[in-house]
Amino acid sequence: MTIGGWIGFAFFAALLIFGAFLVFISSENLAVRITVSAVCALGIIGMLIGMLWYFGNTASGQRALTDQKSELANGLERVVRVYTADGDIIAEYEGIIDIEGNDGGYVLFDYQGKRYTYYNCFVESIAEIGG
Repeated sequence: MTIGGWIGFAFFAALLIFGAFLVFISSENLAVRITVSAVCALGIIGMLIGMLWYFGNTASGQRALTDQKSELANGLERVVRVYTADGDIIAEYEGIIDIEGNDGGYVLFDYQGKRYTYYNCFVESIAEIGG
């Protein structure tokens, strides 16, 4: 699960626990106390299972994990090839590379302590995301 996912889970779990605590101290009925506590516990467990399932079994959840991994590691292990419009290779880079996404007709990435910018080229980036 991503850091943001854990923060969201902790926030909503804390809200459920606080709500159960308020009901627990304000109600004198033992059945209400037990029921509210059980419902909140099941809600927290269900929320955790749902979030773990989302990040482990959906494409968007796995992309979020890969994006976070790339951000925390300053890039992913990749091969980047830059081509001309005719298909000739201008340059090729291999290693841990952080690529910046944009819509401006250029590619920008950091590699071995240098920043590379290519304009009006075709770029192929193959990242190793398994394992």
